[in-house]
Amino acid sequence: MGLLSLRNILIALGLLVAVSFLGGSAMWWVLGIATSQMTIEGSATVVRAVPPGLGDGWSVYGGDAGGNRYSSADQITKDNVASLVPAWTFRTGVLQGREDVARKTSFQTTPILVEESLVFCAQFNEVIALDPATGEEKWRYDPQVITKDVRPANEFNCRGVVYWQDDRVVRNAACATRVFTATVDARVIALDARTGQPCEDFGTDGAVRVEPSLSLRWPGEFQITSAPVIVGDTLVTGTAIGDNLRTKAPRGTVHAFDARTGAEKWVFNPVPINPDDPARSTWAEGAPEKVGHANVWTSIAVDEERGLVFLPTSSPSPDFYGGDRVGDNKYANSVVAVDGETGRVVWDFQVVHHDVWDFDLPAQPGLYQVWRNDRAHDVVAQVTKMGLVFVLDRETGEPFLPIEERPVPQDGVEGEVLSPTQPFPVNTPAVVPDRLNPFDAFGLTLWDKWACQSTLASLRAEGLYTPPSIEGTLLYPMTGGGANWGSAAFDPSRNLLVVNMTNVAHNIRLHPNITERSQSNEISHNDEFAPMEGAPYALTRTLVLSPLGLPCTPPPWGVIAGIDLASGDIVWRQTFGTTEDLAGGLALKLGTPNFGGPVVTASGLIFIGATMDNYVRALDVETGHELWKGRLPAGAQATPMTYTWEDRQYVVMASGGHGKSGTAQGDYIVAFALP
Repeated sequence: MGLLSLRNILIALGLLVAVSFLGGSAMWWVLGIATSQMTIEGSATVVRAVPPGLGDGWSVYGGDAGGNRYSSADQITKDNVASLVPAWTFRTGVLQGREDVARKTSFQTTPILVEESLVFCAQFNEVIALDPATGEEKWRYDPQVITKDVRPANEFNCRGVVYWQDDRVVRNAACATRVFTATVDARVIALDARTGQPCEDFGTDGAVRVEPSLSLRWPGEFQITSAPVIVGDTLVTGTAIGDNLRTKAPRGTVHAFDARTGAEKWVFNPVPINPDDPARSTWAEGAPEKVGHANVWTSIAVDEERGLVFLPTSSPSPDFYGGDRVGDNKYANSVVAVDGETGRVVWDFQVVHHDVWDFDLPAQPGLYQVWRNDRAHDVVAQVTKMGLVFVLDRETGEPFLPIEERPVPQDGVEGEVLSPTQPFPVNTPAVVPDRLNPFDAFGLTLWDKWACQSTLASLRAEGLYTPPSIEGTLLYPMTGGGANWGSAAFDPSRNLLVVNMTNVAHNIRLHPNITERSQSNEISHNDEFAPMEGAPYALTRTLVLSPLGLPCTPPPWGVIAGIDLASGDIVWRQTFGTTEDLAGGLALKLGTPNFGGPVVTASGLIFIGATMDNYVRALDVETGHELWKGRLPAGAQATPMTYTWEDRQYVVMASGGHGKSGTAQGDYIVAFALP
């Protein structure tokens, strides 16, 4: 979430083309930096058989309700993956006539395979069903979202839809099977899964509207971008809300509806407004009434057997100042397990106490089965923006892998009361670094490097959880991660968690008594500005870049890693992404910031897009080594899926770019298969 723009990196990386004209030694100097950082080579071995039924089909956004992103499809193997070719390409056409808002879009969708159709949602919430073998359109539903004068909190974007079968009606009845989608204008819509027609018995004419707790400042401040989830006959959805506008902001209420009628069944407020809620004791007196958010903007996970819904919550408002919400702020920045039928909290685990860094939980909690000491354990694995991975017992929320409280930097700005400690995993080190010695700054030239060293030396930088400051604080990793909404994938036969992360930094600066953008522009016209109305500080946030516009953090700027969840060991870690589409065709393996997640198959492959070069890749799950890459017509900031249809395995990738990152935009769904 938040004010995140990587366009400067995209423009400036074009300067890397000049490296090729500087002579061989200069070229190898840059390449040497790229290949010497954060590369661990190991091998993940098979430990157990896969749980029965796991990975059969792809009927849920994350592959299954628990977000394993694992497929039992095994026709495509390490031996033949290099032969993959495009099987079909479908264009949605949704950007035609909307060129004025195209840069406000991201195509982050992952299709599902239900009712003999591939079903997905496009940037403006159109729901489309395709023939799985040919990619031909079968039906389409357009919710007619308004785009004029809308400023969406998280772009025009729809990550996925959810499928539900009503066991109380005959199979061929209208709306006996339903696809639910949620929109940028905060509607939840029920469609007949076979025809795409609205289910008139759901809400009003097939839709219910999720209302914010406060009046909005502009259309789009409050939206839904991630797929709803189903537990039993209950549909659950979170919301995405614009960050850092004001202290007293809309609450991040989670809503649950009857999947048949649309009637509201329960709500859960991560900001505890009920005086009897035990979480109130971790908030200062009256604080919950002064703030909002702590919303669930990313994907939710469901344990169908236990009837539990796992909510990854964000920070209370505003993100970078907590003087009006003194205390740990229980339920915020937490994995919260609630009963799917009632919304009652069963357990919660807070990943960040009193967040003032925008380190909300960005990814779906992973519900995995891990084998240790010849016994299966049901766990919840949470990847984070900080580059940390927390693994909890699914039944109790207690640590499955050890977690300890460690002292963190103090002395925040006037009015701030920081938590003296934060939780850290003991066994698993951070996947990306949180400290940077100015002398290790990256620079394309000595002049560039010296400028980065000077910038970094001027910032307050005491490692992870250094508080925001008036002089400027190095926030590393940045607010976009580490990990983000692409979440992770899990190979159950190897206990292996696969996660991709970004490795760049932000400069966070608080400005006393400044609320107008024009005043901030007098400080630095390049900084992103947030007024944080009601707080004594405004915020500017900018990527830490050199004069040439390149990250001051050493490459790789993107990594992918495999982690053994039985031990917490990082088995392998590799540079992820090249500069090919950022630097005029010069494909330096420096890694890139990345958005989107991985998929793992039974044949030992990882499929992933996400990087800022226009490829979908296949990696060896045992080592992370690249085995194949398929060229795409636009950016692949989405998560792929794979399925078998008529004895042929397909890998499908949305290719439509990411507006804030500046990658090439489009409207493509591309399927690959063996010849």
